[in-house]
Amino acid sequence: MSKLPTAFIERMKTQLPEAEWEAFFAVYEHTPYKGVRANTLKLARERLKTLFPVGAPVAWEGNGFYYDGEKVGAHPYFAAGLFYSQEPSAMCAAPMLGVQPGERVLDLCSAPGGKGTRLAADLQGKGLIVLNEPIPSRAKILLQNVERMGIMNAVVTCEYPEKLAERFAGYFDKIMVDAPCSGEGMFRKNADEALSEWSEENVRMCAERQSGILECATKMLAGGGKLVYSTCTFAPEEDEKQVECYLSAQTQMRLLAQEKLYPHKVAGEGHFAALFERLDGGRYELKPFKSVCTPASAKAYRAFEKECFKGYSAKNLHEVNGTLYSLPEGVFDFKGLNVLRVGLKLGEVRNGRFEPAHALAMTRGMSDAVNVANLGLEDGRAEKYLRGETVEDDGKNGWCLVCVDGYPLGWGKRVNGVVKNHYPKGLRTVK
Repeated sequence: MSKLPTAFIERMKTQLPEAEWEAFFAVYEHTPYKGVRANTLKLARERLKTLFPVGAPVAWEGNGFYYDGEKVGAHPYFAAGLFYSQEPSAMCAAPMLGVQPGERVLDLCSAPGGKGTRLAADLQGKGLIVLNEPIPSRAKILLQNVERMGIMNAVVTCEYPEKLAERFAGYFDKIMVDAPCSGEGMFRKNADEALSEWSEENVRMCAERQSGILECATKMLAGGGKLVYSTCTFAPEEDEKQVECYLSAQTQMRLLAQEKLYPHKVAGEGHFAALFERLDGGRYELKPFKSVCTPASAKAYRAFEKECFKGYSAKNLHEVNGTLYSLPEGVFDFKGLNVLRVGLKLGEVRNGRFEPAHALAMTRGMSDAVNVANLGLEDGRAEKYLRGETVEDDGKNGWCLVCVDGYPLGWGKRVNGVVKNHYPKGLRTVK
């Protein structure tokens, strides 16, 4: 408790009943909670329980589990996108939005992607999700997580909310606003950064910025659509008072539900979430994007597809300087936006031959592939592959889908029993 800012301590003493003070401040003497969420685009929650040492289920997230092991980032199952590592209380917001397949969804402040990838899993590949992050370095991390989780129907953008609000009036059925906040729920998880950046002035600045973000989000919400606003802070100015001010300013919105998780009451670091519905307005359309692809590039890709896949055929081929993409059905015209990715990156055509992208591997299953190198955990070959090394594996020469226990990790090229590594250099683990 001595490390906590004095002003924060005093405010929490006015915010909580005196009978709860001891329990609340005692939280900061213990280690933070950790959790993982099953990626249902790739496997069911029950299957994850048989593969990975998860703990108790998270009460407010049907696919979430507590996890008390070491860092998961280097584990092959993490690389395969079987789960997302996420603080348990932060899992409460995305389920509130109730996303259904076929809807148009926006995650306005998305990086690193914990909530957005959950919303994409709810879509199950049907409909469209825009995942936006205005800070370029964070947007790149978001894109990596989108690829790892095998999401095919996303548009990843790097824009400020004001720019998007000009473009998408009344377009989205569901919007997530996980707003930048003062981060009081990070005092245990990321103590040095969260504590050094906290101040009463920062709380006020965050509240003002959140108000502007909510205004932009409301413009983009279709009539009858739903919006979730969430923070990982306890400050009333950013939580309950923000909701009050929002409802006063946006009379077309009504509050459906509101939840505040305190760390002395639940097994988590703390989170706030509120669900709103828009009562007026329509659902508007945007000009669709017309995909283009040269016949030569399409032919090269289809030849690869025929050689490597059983029954899979990418739709809406689009080419940009020799790089091919499979665009989501009905995607809007994205010209003029700072876009990192639209749909699925398939690969590149070089000298008339197609070379597959890592993202393509991450969307497939082992049963889709003609040629597979299925590596196990016990013999260490999966870890070798993730380090960028060659691995021994008998089978047909040529491109192969490299898997761990049946789940794709990336591409390799087998030559006489040796799989040459095509795992992206930027993702490789270090010994």
